[in-house]
Amino acid sequence: QVELVESGGGWVQPGDSLRLSCAVSGRTPSTYTMGWFRQAPGKDREVVTAIRYPGATTYYRDSVKGRFTISRDSAKNTLLLQMNSLQPEGTAVYYCGATLRRLITSQVRDVTDYNYWGQGTQVTVSS
Repeated sequence: QVELVESGGGWVQPGDSLRLSCAVSGRTPSTYTMGWFRQAPGKDREVVTAIRYPGATTYYRDSVKGRFTISRDSAKNTLLLQMNSLQPEGTAVYYCGATLRRLITSQVRDVTDYNYWGQGTQVTVSS
């Protein structure tokens, strides 16, 4: 069993930065995929970025490339998302998701391939 707890959301102005954390408890196998997702009001949940192990291979959706960075703090068993140059379209509830499989590239973008979810943290970008 894997439990995920997100933190770090809040209100920021356009152009600001924010860092989200996802604390992971439970089993941590050598093969898994973790990601950050977001869901804006009235829209489907979408993948923002993901990281796959072994190898720490990353995926970013086009709209966040160069601005967002996913990483994992192994010592603290925490998944991080550094978000820079946030824009109003980034307003959403952000979720941490995980699966105990190393997904292939085509699967990384499919939210149905993830089995474990956190409760979400609200990010609001507004002036």
